[in-house]
Amino acid sequence: MISQLPNPLLPASYDLIWSGVVVVVLALMVTALWQALRSKAHTGGQQLLWALVIVVAPVLGAIAWFVLGRPRDAAAPTAS
Repeated sequence: MISQLPNPLLPASYDLIWSGVVVVVLALMVTALWQALRSKAHTGGQQLLWALVIVVAPVLGAIAWFVLGRPRDAAAPTAS
């Protein structure tokens, strides 16, 4: 039997770090997708386009949604 030794070039902490990165990216994508599809400020075609952008480019699409696509609340307090 061949025993599997840990890879000395890739410590186990990298697995944990990359797993955390994947979880953060998925959470960002799912949140943006959920908000884009539930947005009442956009038409069905616009919602579909945003969903496509978010799915094709998860990180950039989600950031674009939060910066550009998400409707602004008119009742939000302004800094004076």
